[in-house]
Amino acid sequence: MRNFEEAKKLLMEKVYYDHRETFYCGCSFDEHKRIDLASCGYVPRKDPKRASRLEWEHVVPAHAFGQSFIEWREGHPDCVDKNGRPFKGRRCARLVNDEFRRMEADLYNLYPAIGEVNADRSNYSMAEIPGEKREYGDCDVEIENGKIEPREAIRGIVARTYLYMDETYPGHGVISHKNRKLFEAWNELYPVTEWECERMRRIEAVQKTENRILKEACTKAAR
Repeated sequence: MRNFEEAKKLLMEKVYYDHRETFYCGCSFDEHKRIDLASCGYVPRKDPKRASRLEWEHVVPAHAFGQSFIEWREGHPDCVDKNGRPFKGRRCARLVNDEFRRMEADLYNLYPAIGEVNADRSNYSMAEIPGEKREYGDCDVEIENGKIEPREAIRGIVARTYLYMDETYPGHGVISHKNRKLFEAWNELYPVTEWECERMRRIEAVQKTENRILKEACTKAAR
């Protein structure tokens, strides 16, 4: 079964080989995962080293769905380190639960991101934040008070990613009741893009699973 490390390698080699652009800020990066911060006017907020690192971001945070797994919350008899100490959380869920590994490694939910933005986003939920506070140079992403507001160009992609994960993995609390209306609105307001559909086709070829949410949107857009 594919794991998170394998998923990241597949994305670089099979999906993003000719579309090297970070998700939240639109910076370009090369085949060696070096980010050109100047390409999108990115200015590090406080961590230049992390800002130069390309990371693979779970748009639906692993923490958000991980909490639904008992191994994450309480641990498991098999989750014991070499010193005999029990552990829980992501490490335990990854070790013993097939469903968690599938969710964590689902290519449809993984996007290339500037490391500093990925770190600052943490496991925060999506929202619309008043004002245009910019802390990353020209990068149009706001992160404050446990919320993140992505740039308009990717809001539809964010929404459809959440809707896909919620439909594909029911019962894991992917979308809260409060956020469902937001994602449904973003899905309608920001139509599917050509790259979003091409990305879907590439992932489907690699992962061998269908994204119904995207497939319907792409079919509708092609008419």
